[in-house]
Amino acid sequence: MNFPLFPDQPTALCQNRMQVYSVTQETPDVRTLSLINHDVYPYRPGQFALVNIGQSGDIQRAYTLSSTPGKSRFIQLTVRSIEGGEGSQWLTQQIKAGDYLWLSDAQGEFTCDTEQPLLLLAAGCGVTPVMSITRDILAHHPAQSVKVFYSVRRPQDIIFAEEWQQLAAKYSQLNLTILAEHDAAPGHIAGRLSKDLLHSQVPDISERRVMICGPAPYMQLAGEWAKALGTTSENIIKEQFQAAETEISADQQLTLTCLKPLQNYRVPVGSALLAAMEQHHLPVTAACRAGVCGSCKTRILSGDYQTSSRMTLTDEEVAQGYVLACSCQLQGDVTLA
Repeated sequence: MNFPLFPDQPTALCQNRMQVYSVTQETPDVRTLSLINHDVYPYRPGQFALVNIGQSGDIQRAYTLSSTPGKSRFIQLTVRSIEGGEGSQWLTQQIKAGDYLWLSDAQGEFTCDTEQPLLLLAAGCGVTPVMSITRDILAHHPAQSVKVFYSVRRPQDIIFAEEWQQLAAKYSQLNLTILAEHDAAPGHIAGRLSKDLLHSQVPDISERRVMICGPAPYMQLAGEWAKALGTTSENIIKEQFQAAETEISADQQLTLTCLKPLQNYRVPVGSALLAAMEQHHLPVTAACRAGVCGSCKTRILSGDYQTSSRMTLTDEEVAQGYVLACSCQLQGDVTLA
């Protein structure tokens, strides 16, 4: 009789088994999971990993590796508990020290590969890759200027609060600005990030690499302000964990055809391919749902559609009709392979 080696099993996406060493509460709704990895796990500051949610391996979610290679004692995930969020609820409320998690290899392009001065803009949990990158720059590039603007609702929402204070006191190359929308403490700026604030506080913004992570509206505005102040598009990098929103027509319908087995489905024009496939129970794997992990790669034989991301797809795959289902908006009839 064959028994599984572990009660939980790897999946095609998540092959790295790690044990939870500790769970640290960062804020009232954010926890950091410190993981012991018994093998080499290469990653770069700012990257993320997919995590198997539950023991079945049927669901994956993407989370930033908030630790820094060579600096952090553990592999770390810093997760905000979101009401109704299957992944975040499981990781922050059910996982405890001694449990095991399965992670994918590290992924993502929100990494720093330049010696340019940096401007790092973060809001909420968007600070996790920013902290990872900041630690690395401070440790290995003492001549590189780092300006960080971190926006929170209230001071109690500051993630890594004590560590930020320690880094700012230790490294003169780090210029840290914390903005609190409500109840700003001494040393904080009351209110939100603005174009005027960037203009006054970062006069050399056009010379900096600008890296932005946070809610989609925040990233959109911050990117527009940076560009208006002279930063080139090539020097603006955003971490994207939300699929682009598109207008869906409730009145206009298109036909989605699946060849294996042959079936036709009616879906609204403007629907994301991923949403249409999940609605009609067509087989598809989805983790990040933002066009960055590549797990929902799907081949379209013909049809009218638009894509907002092709990350992880090669030119050859695109030529063959492969798309990322979460970032594919259906405009007319479409046939899937």
